[in-house]
Amino acid sequence: MFESLMLLAVPTTVFRLLGALGVRRFASWRAAVVHGLAVLFVASGAAHFVPDGGGVMPSHDGLTAMVPPFVPLPHLVVYGTGALELLGAAGLVREATRPVAGLCLAVLLVLMLPANVYAVLEDVPLDGDPATPLWFRIPEQAVYIAVALLAAGEGGGVGHRARAGVSRR
Repeated sequence: MFESLMLLAVPTTVFRLLGALGVRRFASWRAAVVHGLAVLFVASGAAHFVPDGGGVMPSHDGLTAMVPPFVPLPHLVVYGTGALELLGAAGLVREATRPVAGLCLAVLLVLMLPANVYAVLEDVPLDGDPATPLWFRIPEQAVYIAVALLAAGEGGGVGHRARAGVSRR
């Protein structure tokens, strides 16, 4: 149940330690947690393409079972959301794309929440394990949404650099 939260917390801590050691990219907790979220989305997005379970994240088949019946083409939806998660992770690590990636990932997380609710209500096992209880999953999802919105709030484009007086040369 805590595995995916650890996929955010552990990389965030490692990135922040690197920041404390002088790696300027991770000089703040905000930067560290945004990069930690990118790690989480790389792991989660990759899981959408893994046919059988066995890892920390559910496999493609487990994720497909979570898709509510009203959603057409569940296998393609799982592949599509996996690709979007991987693209979002890549977007989080680039300053210029971070605000858009954060906003898009927050929207994606909201849109995927019904699958988590469906898995619990219908007792859909995820690679042999029970679905994460809603009392944990909904606040957990809220944490990921909050971090994605934190990333979206970061000015990272040309306008931000210009306002900060930073030259592009």
